[in-house]
Amino acid sequence: VQLQAYGGGLVQAGGSLRLSCAFSGRSLSSYNMGWFRQAPGKEREFVGAISRSGGTIFIVDSVKGRFIISRDNDKNTVYLQMNSLKHEDTAVYYCAADKLLLRLRLLPDHVDYWGQGTQVTVSS
Repeated sequence: VQLQAYGGGLVQAGGSLRLSCAFSGRSLSSYNMGWFRQAPGKEREFVGAISRSGGTIFIVDSVKGRFIISRDNDKNTVYLQMNSLKHEDTAVYYCAADKLLLRLRLLPDHVDYWGQGTQVTVSS
């Protein structure tokens, strides 16, 4: 399995970006997917996760109402739509895949697969 996150960049505060995570090697529909981020000097932070079918979504409170997670299993891609971006959203964003949804949320160190990160920089 390979995951590749892309779509990051530099954006002004208040702007939007959509990150994508391309999944290959197996069927995306077999995996729950998560998004994480790590800001400079800080620990990795769970952003959100989406179940195999998309029927269950977790979003961390700090981005709730601004970020939306979705997936298109036919395109083997998971998305993170980020709106109303703030300077504190600046981080490297990672996608991850696991057979267990709660492991993405609670035990990220044991997640099955990680993608490389994509940098998001929000200028204030």
